[in-house]
Amino acid sequence: MEAFKTLLAMLLLLASALCSANGKTHEHEFVVQATKVKRLCKTHNAITVNGQFPGPTLEINNGDTLVVKVTNKARYNVTIHWHGVRQMRTGWADGPSFVTQCPIRPGGSYTYRFNVEGQEGTLWWHAHSSWLRATVYGALIIRPREEESFPFPKPKRETPILLGEWWDANPIDVVTEATRTGAAPNVSDAYTINGQPGDLYKCSAKGSVIVPIASGETNLLRVINAALNQPLFFTIANHKFTVVGADASYLKPFTTKVILLGPGQTTDVLITGDQPPSRYYLAARAYQSAQNAGFDNTTTTAILEYRNPPHSSPSKVKPLMPLLPAYNDTNIVTAFTKSLRSPKKVEVPTEVDESLFLTVGLGLNKCPPSFRARRCQGPNGTRFAASVNNVSFTLPNNISILQAQYLGIPGVFTTDFPARPPVKFDYTGNVSRSLWQPVPGTKAYKMKFGSRVQVVLQDTSIVTPENHPIHLHGYDFYIVAEGFGNFDAKKDTSKFNLVDPPLRNTVAVPVNGWAVIRFVADNPGAWLMHCHLDVHITWGLATVFLVENGVGKLQSIEPPPADLPLC
Repeated sequence: MEAFKTLLAMLLLLASALCSANGKTHEHEFVVQATKVKRLCKTHNAITVNGQFPGPTLEINNGDTLVVKVTNKARYNVTIHWHGVRQMRTGWADGPSFVTQCPIRPGGSYTYRFNVEGQEGTLWWHAHSSWLRATVYGALIIRPREEESFPFPKPKRETPILLGEWWDANPIDVVTEATRTGAAPNVSDAYTINGQPGDLYKCSAKGSVIVPIASGETNLLRVINAALNQPLFFTIANHKFTVVGADASYLKPFTTKVILLGPGQTTDVLITGDQPPSRYYLAARAYQSAQNAGFDNTTTTAILEYRNPPHSSPSKVKPLMPLLPAYNDTNIVTAFTKSLRSPKKVEVPTEVDESLFLTVGLGLNKCPPSFRARRCQGPNGTRFAASVNNVSFTLPNNISILQAQYLGIPGVFTTDFPARPPVKFDYTGNVSRSLWQPVPGTKAYKMKFGSRVQVVLQDTSIVTPENHPIHLHGYDFYIVAEGFGNFDAKKDTSKFNLVDPPLRNTVAVPVNGWAVIRFVADNPGAWLMHCHLDVHITWGLATVFLVENGVGKLQSIEPPPADLPLC
């Protein structure tokens, strides 16, 4: 039986490789550089790609290959992550700094080469080193194969909508200061839509983004939350969304007035020009689940403008503002996420080989004796931390984890990451202060190729409970259940949807709650799993899954490219 499974897996991989060979190859060049960008009345030397903010939109078809040469002309180390791309056997192209590659140093370059197979919809790319992704990001649109079409009527227009977060300061300086002091970093000064804050901010009205539509036509909005630290509500005045996809997977269509995206998530929605020709605001603002935590409570806008020939909508008409949810409206968030379903029955693993229970959340480190008070400005003279199963992840700094795994270099990481919390406690209750300080370490969890994996992600109330967008590199996964309180296997397993759960690459773990995901470990390599709130990964809310090679070449990671950057 096992031999049959191995043969079947090899045949599937071979079929995938043959299909991939028929796709086109798209070659691009990215130049990472400092560019003068004016926002909120000030001009900054922001780090951008090809002088664009946001960066270039890449458009390909399912089955195509991307080749992107990245040249670093900035003064910081940089990598590029292709968020949500499966990277089958091409982990060297995944991009997280010191996980799958050493960063591209100033003056250096590296060429990312990978195929995109079996994915359609909207993904994105972004820097994966320090806080450079505040301005280094762009859309990645994956269309159906040329002989195929959308599973819904083809829209008249398509518009990428990239939601971002802007600091009136150098974001690298912001995170560096927070790391020095141990305190939370300064919150952002604005949110943006396609790089522009919109009419509600000072000095921004002239730069507001215009999204065109005409009466009776349909526009596909490809919405991406590229914000560093904030889940965002998104809506349009007087218009409804028909949700058709998320994270480059199709969904069973449903209608809603508002969508919620955690950082890293994408959602494809259709809108119809069914309102009186005029101007309507698109708007996004924070969903803030953490109590007593500072956040950017501003609202970014763009303008949906009807352009009906022969007369266009008067540009002086004041746009209509939509009603946005309250900042802490978890009920709307829950209703939205429960509406996400795959369009048909899917192959969810029904048996499990690897069962993990992972607590995710914050922590506080005691002030080291050698530190002065100014370096311990967290609550009560502490330093903020974050962890998974009480391990605060620490990146290596002289080689990547994938290189160390591939070359068999010892001492870079250990494989003793715990599959369960070291101590069982009331995760969403009053947690003893003795459990607030995590243990630092570069610990990974090893899996055999082909393992059927279940991961329970449990939020904790240490410091504060919060909605955590957890992203797994190298994989899509099925979200089979979500709930509130402490996960109880005896009663909550009956709630699992093993028929048509959504396929995602980033799951929003509910505040004071849990989520369960399943996937098959069929992609060898070193794959980062982390919170996509960048402040949390900075504090250590991450781990790495090491998936071993299977049998033969088609189940083994490819050799490293010749131009892989050196540390």
